[in-house]
Amino acid sequence: MAKDKTQAAPVAEKPSKPKTSSGKSKEDSGKGGVSLTGRIDQAKEFFEQSKGELKKVTWPTREETVKTGIAVLVFSVVMAIYLGVVDMALSRLVALILS
Repeated sequence: MAKDKTQAAPVAEKPSKPKTSSGKSKEDSGKGGVSLTGRIDQAKEFFEQSKGELKKVTWPTREETVKTGIAVLVFSVVMAIYLGVVDMALSRLVALILS
């Protein structure tokens, strides 16, 4: 019989660092944990990755932005008027019932 090709080969897990009682690895449990240069390197990497992700973004055109902005304003005004009318009607109904 042939071996089933749909089964994935077992993935070797990275060996985990031994943890101290505080949850930090023994390597990080020294004075201050991660060094300043390590944090600076992490920050540089973060900003480089962020810059790469921002290049992938599809930004809307000015026309699309104006159109959606107008749509939001119109919808907000319509909802404000609707809720105002409903509030006024319910207020009068409650006043009528209580009087």
